[in-house]
Amino acid sequence: MLERFKVPTEDRVYVTEEKIRAATNAIFLKMGLDEEGARVSTDVLIMNDLRGVETHGVSNMLRSYVAGYGSGALNPTPNIKMLRESSTTATWDGDRGLGAHIGPMAMQLAMDKAEKHGQGAVSVTNTGHLAGAGYHAAMAAQQDMIGMAMTGSGGVQAVPTFGAEPRFGTNPIAYAVPARKMPPFLFDVATTQVAGNKIRLARRVGAGLIPNWVAGPDGTVIDKETDGIPDEYFMLPFGGTRENGSHKGYAFAAVVDVMTGQLSGAGPGFIKQKTAHYFQAWKIDAFMDTEKFKDDMDDFLEGLANTKPAPEQERVFYPGLSEFEETNKRKAEGIPYHREVIEWFGTAAAELGLDLDLP
Repeated sequence: MLERFKVPTEDRVYVTEEKIRAATNAIFLKMGLDEEGARVSTDVLIMNDLRGVETHGVSNMLRSYVAGYGSGALNPTPNIKMLRESSTTATWDGDRGLGAHIGPMAMQLAMDKAEKHGQGAVSVTNTGHLAGAGYHAAMAAQQDMIGMAMTGSGGVQAVPTFGAEPRFGTNPIAYAVPARKMPPFLFDVATTQVAGNKIRLARRVGAGLIPNWVAGPDGTVIDKETDGIPDEYFMLPFGGTRENGSHKGYAFAAVVDVMTGQLSGAGPGFIKQKTAHYFQAWKIDAFMDTEKFKDDMDDFLEGLANTKPAPEQERVFYPGLSEFEETNKRKAEGIPYHREVIEWFGTAAAELGLDLDLP
């Protein structure tokens, strides 16, 4: 994560993984989820926080989910319906369940199918926020598979290249690949120039925006750094401008919309305003020897990590390496939350009648 999004030192409150898990789990149970649903939804959020992906951890998302359950937009006890199934594929209706609740189950089904047939894929419609595609892709990597997850939503945030109307969400995509000794490859990104929830982080920590991250309400690219966050803006595809390759980010966003919205039956995001997901797993030994693959991945990832750095740069990372190191650090030292987040937990605990053991 860029330094501008990190919690300022003076605002940090360090909380152990054990305590934040217990507090988050208690809130999910209070919302009406069963024990397993609360456990897995908590795990998705806390693993994001441990990896330093705070945009999709408790800081931003838990309060949004509490509001969703309170309004009835989210269903804490979804009755998942199988709409269509083959030996290698399935389509689910998630009955308004939270994506972080249903997503791991859908990914597991894709993995089960891959275990039998070499590959498996599951699309899910009528569901809520996924809380990080990387978590779901990583499930497959832990079982000697390659995992992929995508999530798309209503078109209220991001404009296409040259556009002045939003047509996409941030439409994230993630891939995870196992290795033997090296930390696994984990690529998890929004298809916008910056993740939408990073804007919320920037507001919380008082940071501005870098040029070409967003456009004004008429679609004009804001090409100067801002001191704060504009009141009205649209997200830009990654690349920012056509000259810098925004047409590629735009196309990736469209692919995610096709694979999540159209393939699940939810329909185009900007028309139907529905959230949908897509999960896929490939079993490595259906293609080649798993042990050789992991050895080759070690060589590949070690070669990337040992690449000679450019002048004034300390080192080269590959996707997933810095998050792996951050996880180990935060498990030992605690997770640095903004004091406002801890204050929110206190307010939520009082409103919900919970006794949470947080600083």
